[in-house]
Amino acid sequence: MKVVETELKGCFIIEPKVYEDSRGFFMETYNLKSFQEQIGYKPEFVQDNLSKSSFGVIRGLHQQLPPFAQAKLVYVLEGKVLDVAVDVRENSETYGQHIAVELSSENKKQLFIPKGFLHGFSVLSETVIFAYKCEGFYNKESEFGINPLDETLNINWGIEKGKEILSDKDRTSISFNQLTNKNL
Repeated sequence: MKVVETELKGCFIIEPKVYEDSRGFFMETYNLKSFQEQIGYKPEFVQDNLSKSSFGVIRGLHQQLPPFAQAKLVYVLEGKVLDVAVDVRENSETYGQHIAVELSSENKKQLFIPKGFLHGFSVLSETVIFAYKCEGFYNKESEFGINPLDETLNINWGIEKGKEILSDKDRTSISFNQLTNKNL
């Protein structure tokens, strides 16, 4: 696998080795030993999640607060998304900055998002099936989010303005400027 650290320390783009022939392809989506050797971190993934969404859907920006914070390894099984990670680690040199990476079933890229980041994605294909490996179990009481259309973050989700589809929860989430040391 090829691993590239992004400008946000600890956040990595992963390109698994893909073996293709006339029958299709094979790839290893996760290998603890390779992951640890290349990234220098040994995650304890305990939960796998899948979501299916339609074009224009934006899911995020979400995270779980400590002590239930989650690192995530995300990738697309079918379709295409713009995947976004926002650094909200206290005292980080890149606090408030984000990266946006296209993940698709064609490019087979993955994104590792460490604890301390908000995460979200927009659906750029007709539909998408999106996979998450999570470090730490889901804990409803520790859910936290920022409105993904927040003007301060100025994220270009690749969806025409006014055509974005958000949950009520995401649409009414606080702005980035309202974020005040919520033990992130």
